[in-house]
Amino acid sequence: MKMHRNKRWAVPLALAAAGFLIFLPSLKAGEVPDSERVSKLLSDAKTMAFQLKEDAAMMESFTRINVSWESHAAAITVVKTHVNELGRQEAKLKEARADAAPWQKIAIDRIMPYLEELEGYTTAVIEHVNAEPRRLNTAEYKDYLEANADYSGDLAAMISDFVNYGNTKNRLERLTNKLEVPVSR
Repeated sequence: MKMHRNKRWAVPLALAAAGFLIFLPSLKAGEVPDSERVSKLLSDAKTMAFQLKEDAAMMESFTRINVSWESHAAAITVVKTHVNELGRQEAKLKEARADAAPWQKIAIDRIMPYLEELEGYTTAVIEHVNAEPRRLNTAEYKDYLEANADYSGDLAAMISDFVNYGNTKNRLERLTNKLEVPVSR
């Protein structure tokens, strides 16, 4: 009779243990969970990058209309502020990198080259406005503005794609757990 009682609990216990192991995709050996802090920092960087993109695009549009050099100077000051804010955000991301999931580390690593290019072109625009404020229609100056607009647009799109990836990944994991669907890897 005692043995019969133990068997009665053994089968459900074994099934529960097997189900537990099958339906815990986020606890696989060696898998690093997404860092909430890094996700938040990336989301904030996305907002900053879109602000930069809008202001850089507006400034690039100055090449097609007659705008005073003072307007150029004011606009590049705003762009420079956005680039500096993103630089500070990138520093925070680098500090949090050790706790990041692999995809988050890739996102962090890919931001730096864009910022370096943006810093260079922004500096070139500032130097040009300061040195030759009456010559803002040169091909070289227009190229700087176009490069700033292009790099800022590409940076905003890339960060947005990574943030969207993280959101989609989290949603898929929640649905997988909710529906108790086994994960194949």
